[in-house]
Amino acid sequence: MNTTKKTRQYVYWITLFFITLSGFAQMPIFKRYYIADIPGLGWLAQFYVTHIIHYIAAIVLIAFVIYVFFDFIFRGAGLNRVTGFGFFKIAILAGLIVTGVLMVVKNLPNIYFGHTAVIVLDLSHLSFCMILLFVSLYSVIRKKRWVG
Repeated sequence: MNTTKKTRQYVYWITLFFITLSGFAQMPIFKRYYIADIPGLGWLAQFYVTHIIHYIAAIVLIAFVIYVFFDFIFRGAGLNRVTGFGFFKIAILAGLIVTGVLMVVKNLPNIYFGHTAVIVLDLSHLSFCMILLFVSLYSVIRKKRWVG
């Protein structure tokens, strides 16, 4: 395996780990279930710390997705090499990014989303997150690839 591919995998998995950890930390489950009481994990109960980590990880994820997309296109690999499983993961990542961007927009001043829209947005974002985690775990176990 070449070093570029290995580096991409490390960046993807580390980013996925931090974005998931910080995302769940914002739903005070680590404080509620005393995980934040474990020495060294107290920062998981600090909303603004996990919020900033989540935004930084989201920026890295979006930049990484854009980089891989353009690298794939400019290398002339063509979409015919992407597997059905790869298209599924791309759709999940796109849904996660779109709902995440909309959640950032709803937090801006003078922007109002209705209560139903906020609930649908929150549940959609969480659903995309959970689906991505399960699909990623499945891809590791079954050795499914993005490209054929």
